[in-house]
Amino acid sequence: MTRLFFALTFAVTMLALVSPQTAAAAGVVTACTRLDICYCVNTDYRDAIEANVARVRQLIAGKKAEGKAIGYLSIPLSPAGGGSFAINSEITAKVADNVTARFGAKSMFLLNPGVEAGDGMKGASGADFMYMWTQILEGRMGLGEDFDAFYFTGPADFGRYFGLTGQGDLERLEAWFDTRAAQDPEFKKAVDRGDVTKAGFRNYYGLRASVAYSYGSHDEWNIARLINARRRGATDFGIANQLAIFFDGQPQSPGGYEDATTPGDAGRCVK
Repeated sequence: MTRLFFALTFAVTMLALVSPQTAAAAGVVTACTRLDICYCVNTDYRDAIEANVARVRQLIAGKKAEGKAIGYLSIPLSPAGGGSFAINSEITAKVADNVTARFGAKSMFLLNPGVEAGDGMKGASGADFMYMWTQILEGRMGLGEDFDAFYFTGPADFGRYFGLTGQGDLERLEAWFDTRAAQDPEFKKAVDRGDVTKAGFRNYYGLRASVAYSYGSHDEWNIARLINARRRGATDFGIANQLAIFFDGQPQSPGGYEDATTPGDAGRCVK
């Protein structure tokens, strides 16, 4: 993925988990998936995760029965780095619409994690969410068999939302910030609390808005890479049937999608 990010940006069901290792904190365990990706998760969310894995798999099965290709949208939702969760949610919906329109709603279903995270996950950590998504993405066989493509969101996707043109983009973002603060009371409250600042907002969306700076997206990239590595050696898949990988609207080269990146939320609990 190092090449992907401008040389710069979860499956078995719960019954098949590796036996968790209990960490020092009560209710926190190391849980691993079929791809042997491990996360330090809170057992309070085990039932909610199991239920959502089953629900999303059923949703995907219904879309596949309609003859649709299945894609997955990887996009930052966290405000980490200077962004806004509310703005990121709006951008996610817009990008999902754009990507679906590009391929055709009659022919593709794009799984949007911002919409399909399920109930019962309030207060969950990034590791909890990624443990859930890893199971969904890797599938029951660990070959990502429910998916055809991954779409990783890049700067152009974000820039399109803000109307950036490549001329004075940071200034345009400052003006966008001022207008939003004047028109959106909730956004203004976030500004007044110091949750978001003009400089941080400008620099994030103008310079870093991309999966390159997302913990979860780093893990999702590594999941896609591992799935493709397994597919290349699988009789029923092979090189010709790897997941299609897109970044910032462009298909990636074999060298790009065969590279790993630094893990985000993945990792065992530290005792």
